Amino acid sequence: MFLHQHPYPPFLFRGVEKLIVGTLPPPRFTSRKLKEGDVDFCYGSRDGQLWPILDRIFQLGLVFETTDKAIHQRKQFLRKYKIGICDIVELAERQKVDASDLGMQNVQLRDMLGYLERFPTVHTLLFTGGNSKNGPEYFFRRHLKAHGLQLERVSDQVPRIHKFLHPATQKSVTTVSLIAPSGAANRAVGSLREYKELKNENPEFNTLDFRVLQYQKFF
Repeated sequence: MFLHQHPYPPFLFRGVEKLIVGTLPPPRFTSRKLKEGDVDFCYGSRDGQLWPILDRIFQLGLVFETTDKAIHQRKQFLRKYKIGICDIVELAERQKVDASDLGMQNVQLRDMLGYLERFPTVHTLLFTGGNSKNGPEYFFRRHLKAHGLQLERVSDQVPRIHKFLHPATQKSVTTVSLIAPSGAANRAVGSLREYKELKNENPEFNTLDFRVLQYQKFF
C-alpha cells in the first residue's frame, strides 16, 4: 500500500480571494521522483494543463522546468491576482501507484472550513473537477456534511456553481466546478454540446482551447 501524502502545504496569504481546490498531485511528487519538465509546486506535473491554461489566459510567459524560477513565477502570479491553492486531500492510501482519484482509499481531508475561517477574504472556491466520486467537489460536500452543512445550487449548467454560508464568518462562499485540467477529462469535454458546436465552427478548436474559455470567466 502506497501512502500518498500531499507534498505541499496550502498556498495561502493575507488578502487571498479565490482558492484553487483539487485533490492530490501524482504520487511521484510525494516520492520526490520528479520527471524532466515537472515544476516542484502545486499542479506542477508536466502532463497537467492548469498552468498552460493560466499561462495563455494571463500571458505569463511561464517556464515549464524543475527550477526555482518556475516556482517563483507561479507564486508571484498567484499573489498578484489574489489566488491561493488549497487542495482538499491531505493523505490517502493507494494499492496501485497512479494519479487516479478513484484509486484513493482511507482519505484524510484537510480542514477547509478552518482555512476559510482563517482567511475570510476568500469568496470563491475553484474546484479542478466536479462531483464525481473522489473529486474535489465530492470531498468538499462530504466535508460540509460532517459539519451539518450543504451546498446550495446556483447554476446547473457546466461549470456548475453552488454556494454556502460559512458558519463562523457568516460569509457566503461560491464554488465553481471547472472541468478537470487533465487529459483524463478530455472525453467528457468532447461530449459537451457547447464544445461540439465550437468544434464544428472551427475544426482546429481543441479541448485545451475549451478549458481556456471556461477558466478565464472565473480566474
